[in-house]
Amino acid sequence: MSIVDSAKQKMQGLVMGTLQKVVPLAPDRWMPGGTPDPLIARKHGLIGKPVSRLDGNLKVTGGAAFAAEHRFDGMVYAALAYSTIARGRIAAIDTQAAEAAPGVLLVMTHRNAPHMAKAPMFGSSPSAVGPHDLAIFQDDRIHWNGQPVACVLAETQQQADHAVALLDVTYAAAPSTTDLATAKANGTEQALFMGQPLRNAIGDAEGALAKAAHRVDQRYRTPRHNHNPIEPHAATLKWDGDRLIIRDASQMVTQQAQTMADVFGLKPDQVRLTSPYVGGGFGCKGLWDHQVIAAAAARLSGRPVRIALSREGMYRTVGGRTLTEQRVAIGASADGRFEALVHTGLSVMTPHNAMPEPFILGTRSAYAVPNLLLQVDVARMNMIANTFMRAPGEAVGTFALESAIDELAVDLGIDPVELRIRNEPDKDPTSGLPFSSRHIVQAWRDGAQRFGWDARPAAPGARSEGEWQIGMGCATGTYPYYRMPGAKARITLRRAGDEIYAKVEVAAAEMGMGTATTTAIVAAERLGLPLDHVEVGYGDSDIPGAIMAGGSQQTAAIGAAVMSAHAELVTTLLKLAGNDSPLAGLSADEVGSDGGALAKLDDPTRRERYASILARAQRDSVSVTKAGSMPFEFMHWSMHSHSALFCEVGVNRVTGEIRIRRFLGSFDCGRILNPRTAASQFRGGIVMGLGMALMEETHFDERNGRIMNPSLAEYHVPVHLDVPEIDVIWTDIPDPHAPMGAHGIGEIGITGVAAAVANAVYNATGTRVRDLPITLDRLL
Repeated sequence: MSIVDSAKQKMQGLVMGTLQKVVPLAPDRWMPGGTPDPLIARKHGLIGKPVSRLDGNLKVTGGAAFAAEHRFDGMVYAALAYSTIARGRIAAIDTQAAEAAPGVLLVMTHRNAPHMAKAPMFGSSPSAVGPHDLAIFQDDRIHWNGQPVACVLAETQQQADHAVALLDVTYAAAPSTTDLATAKANGTEQALFMGQPLRNAIGDAEGALAKAAHRVDQRYRTPRHNHNPIEPHAATLKWDGDRLIIRDASQMVTQQAQTMADVFGLKPDQVRLTSPYVGGGFGCKGLWDHQVIAAAAARLSGRPVRIALSREGMYRTVGGRTLTEQRVAIGASADGRFEALVHTGLSVMTPHNAMPEPFILGTRSAYAVPNLLLQVDVARMNMIANTFMRAPGEAVGTFALESAIDELAVDLGIDPVELRIRNEPDKDPTSGLPFSSRHIVQAWRDGAQRFGWDARPAAPGARSEGEWQIGMGCATGTYPYYRMPGAKARITLRRAGDEIYAKVEVAAAEMGMGTATTTAIVAAERLGLPLDHVEVGYGDSDIPGAIMAGGSQQTAAIGAAVMSAHAELVTTLLKLAGNDSPLAGLSADEVGSDGGALAKLDDPTRRERYASILARAQRDSVSVTKAGSMPFEFMHWSMHSHSALFCEVGVNRVTGEIRIRRFLGSFDCGRILNPRTAASQFRGGIVMGLGMALMEETHFDERNGRIMNPSLAEYHVPVHLDVPEIDVIWTDIPDPHAPMGAHGIGEIGITGVAAAVANAVYNATGTRVRDLPITLDRLL
């Protein structure tokens, strides 16, 4: 099976489709035959030192204007009305009372909305990020309970919200599928993810399972989850003639601007989208119906529009994680060696998008096993479109896989850490590729020692403190390394007397994870400049290139682009230096940047400052733009981040209450560029994993397809009292085959956490919970 067929990458249909058409002309510095990125070996400087977020001060003092705080002159406010049936048609809309309400400028429905094309659906092309394949406000059809059916514009938000309540909408309901049993009875189909089948079959897994000396074979279930970033979705936009200007909260700035242009029949340069600050994304801050509706209403009314979804509005119109039913069966020999692994099951999708929950992705490369069967099937229901949610696939897939491994460890009488180490693969079991970097065994050893794993009671329920039963559990987490093509960087050097300042611009998004800070660190290191002499521009579709903040791939993509742009800058500076420079006659490969100057690598006395070069050339600045190299590393190596997770819980034997007492994440993610922001990312992922384990669940009424807990009062997420101090450590061993030696860290934190908690609960109580979340009723 080829690397393409393995569907190893989240964005594989886009990435690998491009790679197949391109032959590398020369090896990258981290490719076979090349030399490692010099920043990998550097042990001093900014990389690896804790640096506070450069935008932190603006955010805590209120100086950062988020999408719902941006203002245009003459702006009006939007409010949406949502359908209350799962499928059918709008029979009638009485808008008279709303139109007559104070402050109302416009009531827009399918009857008066301007023509809009369908938004190209995510995955259909590199620039397409539409949420579904449906036209918005172009007909009277209803496709899910919560679909927007009307938009009111008014002079204030309160007036718009009041007018929406005055709308009288009647429906003609059509037969719908909103319960899982009916969806299954209607038949299932092979799931595709980014155009590739979610299936791997190696050997005879079922036959080997039946013959195995020891085996587990269990079913695990995970519920629907909804996104709840601290910043609800919002956009402020206006039309300037035939140009659309958008201030949004977006993880995919360039692609979203392109898709909006497609909807309104515009050229790409007729849409400018800026998104400098995003208050949390996790996969949901992309294009949904509300931005398209607001742009149409702004065009129809001739006024700028702000649309800010309420928390309930997010549940109605923004997709989340769908439910899964998973079977994990493992067969092992008496010494614990895996002989068969089956990970199959069901996900659910709407008929109008292509996002199953790909829960087998993490299993593909996790353990050495000669017989493997992995498959995801899908059933169809009339509901809101699914979308990416932090570590889609891996987050819920590792719950099932790692719970089953714990069950097998109990059956074998082998320590669960040792069982995992005993089944470490020496190459990727599905693609056959060697691992570019894999130090999970070290992460396990370091984590076990730091956590005090040797104190874990071997027998469930053996340790108590008063009415609290104490237990410890562990799990492995894994998440692939990605680097999307299309990234570009623009570097501008500006001379101010003898001082040099740099501006590095990348078409990236910053959701609070520290991307802008890491980019500044990497650029400062490559340019040999102090950090306070480097400015980073991002979050603007006018910046060349396209980088999506998703799949934990942005840092690698930016790093590769900055590396290419720096090489181009060095070439340009050498040309400007001329024959009178100490650098005369040298090629770009012979020099490096250091201390605000270019210097010959093997003879640092041959050097000249940037300011001197520009002064001799009678220039105040120089600017270059360059695309990052294609991600050919995927064709040679299997690349992943890993974690070893340890959890200690207390379970009250009277009430069933669960308290997380301690948690440790031991990570193997290549070089850690900024320990301060990395630790924050790891902890944030773990907190989300604790929520998935213990409380998060979207309640879906199977009678009518309506989400019944659309608020933070009813959809529970962890608060401070739910979360102990979380300890994080890492190997910090660079991957020589990745730019800067770094892997993504945004999503590895959540993977495996739910299993570590469930395994700890079993160790404390002897009760095995296989359905998330682990609530009181499942323990009493």
